Amino acid sequence: MELYDAMRTTFAARDFTDDEMPDETLYRILDNARFAPSGGNRQGGRVIVVKDPATKTTLGRLCLPQLRVYGEQRRSGESPWQSVQPTGIDVDKVWNDESIPAVIPMFEDLSRTPTVLVIAVDLSVVASLDKDLDRVGIISGGSIYPMAWNILLGARNEGFGGTLTTLIAAQESKAQELLGLEPNIAVAALLTIGKPKKQLTKLSRKKVEEFTTVDRADGPAFTG
Repeated sequence: MELYDAMRTTFAARDFTDDEMPDETLYRILDNARFAPSGGNRQGGRVIVVKDPATKTTLGRLCLPQLRVYGEQRRSGESPWQSVQPTGIDVDKVWNDESIPAVIPMFEDLSRTPTVLVIAVDLSVVASLDKDLDRVGIISGGSIYPMAWNILLGARNEGFGGTLTTLIAAQESKAQELLGLEPNIAVAALLTIGKPKKQLTKLSRKKVEEFTTVDRADGPAFTG
């Protein structure tokens, strides 16, 4: 499909049919997604195609505590999991309270999700230029998330859809052990992909003028 159409209609799909993605389709998606840029062209990205139902289920359950915190923060009027303002909820209590339902039920049993990919990156080849700043690091993501997004764009082009979630990163050590990843391989994202039961074509996003300015952050809005 036309590139801009794909960019405008690739949404966070979580409700899938039972249709499987053929291996040859997934290979074609990955074969094109690999051309995404990475810092210094070091290509430290790793993709694990999770086929085992038990492993899928475990990955989903590893995301449940984070989802409980997410839901409680949202109900408290907070922006979930942000790193600027301290939270007002008891994170440890919510984290361990299994009576709290997941705000995204799909993660309660990922074994039913047709395609599950774990996206990781080798930190030994990533230029983390913000590693000494007094804030959460984000620069390393520039060497892996372009490829992850290319995968979702490729899935859209093939008639599939999916979601990129970083929930799994909060339990990285357990995910590394489960998947046989070395300590220097950071878990960046979990991609859940399938055939959407309903394909959205009109997504709601801010206008360019709302987030783009000229010369300075307090400069005039950039317009076409």
